[in-house]
Amino acid sequence: MTRIAVLVPCYNEEAAIPKVVADFHRILPDAVVYVYDNNSRDRTVEVAHAAGAVVRTETLQGKGNVVRRMFADVDADIYVLVDGDDTYDAASAPKMIQALVDGPLDMVNGSRVTNIQKAYRPGHRFGNWMLTHMVAWIFGNRITDMLSGYRVMSRRYVKSFPALSAGFETETELTVHALELRMPIMEVATPYKDRPEGSISKLSTFKDGFRILWTIIVLVKEERPMQFFTLFAVFLALFSLTLATPILIEYAKTGLVPRLPTAVLAMGMMIFGFLSLTCGLVLDTVTRGRREMKRMRYLNIPAIEKSAIKARPLEAE
Repeated sequence: MTRIAVLVPCYNEEAAIPKVVADFHRILPDAVVYVYDNNSRDRTVEVAHAAGAVVRTETLQGKGNVVRRMFADVDADIYVLVDGDDTYDAASAPKMIQALVDGPLDMVNGSRVTNIQKAYRPGHRFGNWMLTHMVAWIFGNRITDMLSGYRVMSRRYVKSFPALSAGFETETELTVHALELRMPIMEVATPYKDRPEGSISKLSTFKDGFRILWTIIVLVKEERPMQFFTLFAVFLALFSLTLATPILIEYAKTGLVPRLPTAVLAMGMMIFGFLSLTCGLVLDTVTRGRREMKRMRYLNIPAIEKSAIKARPLEAE
């Protein structure tokens, strides 16, 4: 029988977590719902226990730290990762799981669909669009909602995921991991709703947005070093040529170098440009070796086998 684990990272979700746990218990009656509390200051732990979840704690603050702990601790065949704020549609889980099994796939991303402006604020919507398109341009255009917190993943995906980030940038890392290893993935549209009364968003539009942007830059450096360092090399070379051109023209006319400091600076910039290009070449070889190792680790884990998934629709309220 296929083992399904529902993973719910939580921080101060007393108002929402009981319904999240109850909904997934009804939708996936054979699944185990794990709630990982991240230093909540309210009654999240107590109400999650009362709702029937397996409750554990991660003391390192940040969603990325919680995801790392969940992926390390929980052993299952299929993992459903969902936020504990009751904004995602539990009834979409069977469809996403069936898509994963039928593929077979390694990740099914829940692409959010909503007309509720309060649920998906314009700043968050624009930031998600911009960052998703940036990742699509660099790593491959296969995901339209990169920052979705609703995903269904295979065991081989979860157990090969390095989980290096600490905060909300973990969604970016989850997406890039799948794109880099060219895993079979797809998206399923899922309704997205507003938080229940008493539940407050922990996502900061600008602070977390910049952290996600920085994560993308770091991932480009780590996973695309040739492109990253070549960009710097081209910039430095153009800067050097801009400084050197008037000096070369003057030298051709008079045989003199009247602006020696500028000439030295231009030469230094060109040397740095070639050093940057060399770094890109060396690190590209290193990255290829790392990617091969990650791929072999991924292939060491058996793919999911097709089996019956016991799930039933959420009853109308």
